[in-house]
Amino acid sequence: MDVLIIGGTGLISTGIARQAVAADHDVTAFHRGETDADLPEAVAHVHGDRNDDDRLAEVAAEVDPQVVIDMVCFSPDQAESAVEAFDGVEQFVFCSTVDVYHRPLDANPATEDAARHPPVSDYGADKAECEDIFFEAHGDAFETTVIRPWSTYGEGGPVIHTMGWGTYYLDRVRKGEPIIVHGDGATLWGPCHRDDVAGAFVNAIGNETAYGEAYHVTSEEVISWNQYHEYVADAMDAPEPEMVYIPTEKLVAAVPDRIDPLLDHFQYSTVFDNGKAERDLDFEYTVSFREGVERTIDDLQRRDAIDDYDSENDDEIIDAWRDSTESFVEAFDG
Repeated sequence: MDVLIIGGTGLISTGIARQAVAADHDVTAFHRGETDADLPEAVAHVHGDRNDDDRLAEVAAEVDPQVVIDMVCFSPDQAESAVEAFDGVEQFVFCSTVDVYHRPLDANPATEDAARHPPVSDYGADKAECEDIFFEAHGDAFETTVIRPWSTYGEGGPVIHTMGWGTYYLDRVRKGEPIIVHGDGATLWGPCHRDDVAGAFVNAIGNETAYGEAYHVTSEEVISWNQYHEYVADAMDAPEPEMVYIPTEKLVAAVPDRIDPLLDHFQYSTVFDNGKAERDLDFEYTVSFREGVERTIDDLQRRDAIDDYDSENDDEIIDAWRDSTESFVEAFDG
C-alpha cells in the first residue's frame, strides 16, 4: 500500500519505515528534514512542518497515500488538522500512548478500556483528546486505528532511568558510581524495543480487523527497577550497581526540575495486557530487555554519545540524602 509516515525519522518511526519497506509497502516520510535517520533508499521524503496546515494539505494531495501513520500528533489542534487534511484516505493509524490512562491503574494488567480520568498529565490528556478526535472521524473521514506504546527504547535513543533520559547514567553504571533509585526499586517497569513496537504498526496497515480499534503494544517482560539496573550493568560488564534508594516524594520536593517522568510514571507499578494486539496485529515480543539494552548501549558508545558521570548533580543529591539518613539513625542510636 502507499503509506505516509508523519514523522518518519524518530525512534519508532525509523523501525516502522524499515519494516514497511521490507513488507513491500511504498513509504513516504514527512518530516522537517532536520534529523538524519538510517532509512532504506526506497523511502521517499517530503519536508515541511506538520503544524503548517497548508503544507499538511499539500503533502496529502502530493503523496495521495492510502494509509497515514501519524507519529508526531500531540495536541487536539494537530489532530483536527490531520482529519481535515487526510479526509478520504483509507486508514489513519495514530501513535498514542498508555499515558492516556489514569494513575495508579485500577487493576493490573490494564486492558484498553481502563479509566482515563482524571488524566495522569497534560501530555496524557492531550493524547486522549487526540484519540477521541480520530475515533469521531472513524467511518467518515477514514478508518481509525490507535496504537498505545509504553516505554519504547532502542538504537538511536537513550536508556531511561529514575532521573530521566541523561546518558550520564550509563557512565555512572560502568564506573561503579552510585545511582539514584526511586522508592525501594520494587515498582514495575516494562521497556519494549522499538523493533517489536514497529512490527505492530506495520501489521496494522490495511488490516480491516484493526479498523476502529485501540491496542496496547508494550513489554511482555515486566521487571522491577532493581532488575532493570542490574540488566543495564550486566550489559556493560559493569560492577553490580550501587543503588541509593530515595523516596519519590523526597526527590520531588528536593529537585522538582528533574522529576519528569518520575512523578507521572515511574513511581507506579503498571502492567498492560497485550492480548488484543497479539490477536489482531500478530504482535510479538521478540527482543529481551537484556539483549535490547545491550544493543542500545553499544550504539550510544559507537556514537560517543554517553556523557560523563558527573555532568548532572546526582552526587550532590546522593550525599545530601546519605547525610540526612545518617543524622536520623544517630538520633536514635543507643
